[in-house]
Parts: sequence; structure tokens; C-alpha cells
Amino acid sequence: MPTSYDIPEVLDRREGPYGEVVLRRHGELLQIIANGCFLMDTSDGRSERMLVDAALDALDDRPAPHVLIGGLGVGFSLAHAAANPRWGRITVVEREPAIIDWHRAGPLSALSAEALADPRTNILETDLVGFVNETCATFDALCLDIDNGPDWTVTEGNGGLYARAGLTSCARALKPGGVLAVWSAKPSAVFEGSLANAGFQQVRTEEIPVARGVPDVVHLAVRPG
Repeated sequence: MPTSYDIPEVLDRREGPYGEVVLRRHGELLQIIANGCFLMDTSDGRSERMLVDAALDALDDRPAPHVLIGGLGVGFSLAHAAANPRWGRITVVEREPAIIDWHRAGPLSALSAEALADPRTNILETDLVGFVNETCATFDALCLDIDNGPDWTVTEGNGGLYARAGLTSCARALKPGGVLAVWSAKPSAVFEGSLANAGFQQVRTEEIPVARGVPDVVHLAVRPG
């Protein structure tokens, strides 16, 4: 584990379509920084795995469900989904070409190479907000992890995803009975209310304890039908 005097090493720094993205190594950990905001690292992954598991559990015994993972990140959610044969197809939407490169031919490939090679996996380089607003495809589950939570977005444009119009688009992209799962660095009672107001049912929040501070959470909701 890194010590207090470790200095992170910048492995790559790029100007992407939404600002600067940086991949750093800090001790044994790899970290992704966007516009100076820490997004995630390779230290744990429990909450990212729960994001996928909680969505699958909520689908009961639906055969070969198709999951959309919003945000490739360090690859925990993708790798965990690909390790489970119950998922039929796995679509990942990632807007930063640098992050996709770091997985395909960079340091993050150690986490995701097997999942990327899985024939069920499809990576789309596009913005998630625009994608859910425009797609005609439907999914059994949307597992979204593109921000530090509904109340702490990486870029201002992401905020619309958690408002009424964005949640309506998410519902439209779900099959009847499909599950919306949203990762957050802290619980959001306001977001729970927004999900209910947008017509979702079975709204609940599952907590994942962390070493210090408030727990990570997964907000879950089901499209009626």
C-alpha cells in the first residue's frame, strides 16, 4: 500500500473531449484523475462489483440479460460482469478515448484484458448522457458509474442524467422490469425521491462500508412492466 510520502507517478496525461484525464501510479495502485478530480483507483472494487451484482439479483431469473455499463473506469464492473456467465451481452459506454486505450494497450489491461476479449463485450466510445437520450436499443440493466454520485458530477453536463428528463431516458432504455443501478460515493435521499418521481418502482439504496467516512452506495430502481 502507498505510504504518506509516496509521490504519485503520472503514467499518461491527455486532453480529452471533456478536459484533462490522467492515469497515475501511486505505490501499487493505479488512479484515474479527470480535470483534477479523483475518480477512482484499483484499491478495492467492492462497490463496483456490487453495482453489477445488485442489478443482476434484481432481475431474478431473466435469461441472458443484456447489461449496459456506463463508465469503463478501472474496469472492475466490466471484469466482474464478464466473469459471470449469466449475463448475455455486456455493453460498455465510455466517453474518454484515453481510458479505453489504457485498457486495450496500457497498464489497465491487466484488469480487463480477459473481459475485453469476451465475445459478449462491446465497448462504445460515446457520451453516456447523449447515448441514453438517443438510443433505440433497450437493456435489461443499466449500471451507471460515471460520476462520484448524483450530487457530485465530473462535468456539469452529467447533471441532467439524474434529473427527471435523464431518468425518463434511462427508463426508456430499459426493458419492462429492467433495473437501473447508480453508483454513488454517498447516499442521496434527493436522488431516491427523483427516481420515485420519475416513475421507477422498488427504489432502494444498498450501502458498502468503507474504511473511513460515509459508505459508498448503489441506488437501485426498477422500471414498471
